[in-house]
Amino acid sequence: MKDENVSRPFIANPSVPEGCSVYAIGDIHGRLDLLDRLLNSIAEDVAATSPLQVAVVFLGDVVDRGADSCGVVERLAAGPPAGSLSGAQWLCLRGNHEEAMLDFLGDAAAGRSWFPWGGVETVRSYVGADAMREWRGDMVQAQMMLRRHLPPAHRRFLENLPVSHEIGDYLFVHAGVKPGVPLDRQHPADLLWIRHEFLDDDRWHGRMVVHGHTPERQPQVRANRIGIDTMAYESGVLTALVLHGTDRRFLST
Repeated sequence: MKDENVSRPFIANPSVPEGCSVYAIGDIHGRLDLLDRLLNSIAEDVAATSPLQVAVVFLGDVVDRGADSCGVVERLAAGPPAGSLSGAQWLCLRGNHEEAMLDFLGDAAAGRSWFPWGGVETVRSYVGADAMREWRGDMVQAQMMLRRHLPPAHRRFLENLPVSHEIGDYLFVHAGVKPGVPLDRQHPADLLWIRHEFLDDDRWHGRMVVHGHTPERQPQVRANRIGIDTMAYESGVLTALVLHGTDRRFLST
């Protein structure tokens, strides 16, 4: 029997449920300043358009590289802010950087690979600049410092992040999907880490895939996927994909 997701016909104009507006936000990477600006823009957009339902989906990689991963996690874990977003569905997905942070909390040796691609900035945001100035490269010491300063609510938030979410004809994931594999049989590691095998494949995956993970200067719109990692930590541009019915557009900082 063919899997429903794989055999589902190509949809030229994918849609979200009637009356619903979806705001999917790309990789934040510790840039609380950009997150706050983009959320303000989204709140203004919701107030101006008055959808019946609102969903805000964060595509993962909220930590690392930028200066305030702690602040970003605090903001996201608190749920939707007051105002026009107060009743929104608020969902953050796991990215490979959250996975790496959790790996480090469980195994200090994982810091050898995590620190060079942004982990050191995350630890600094939790333990403070003074503590990191005195740090001499001992990963066990860094792990102990992070464990001591990481609020339990933050750890619970990170541990409970899902790896995918569907709304209407759209699938939201961090990295992408493994082509040819039914959506309900995807391996979590592929959803967090896959790159060229997914990016270079033009097959329909059963849903329009919205993803981050692979940085580009501009959003990437293809027949089977939309990529919205616009290198926020470096470029200063954090992007949201806005979906309403069959319409789609972008907001950015």
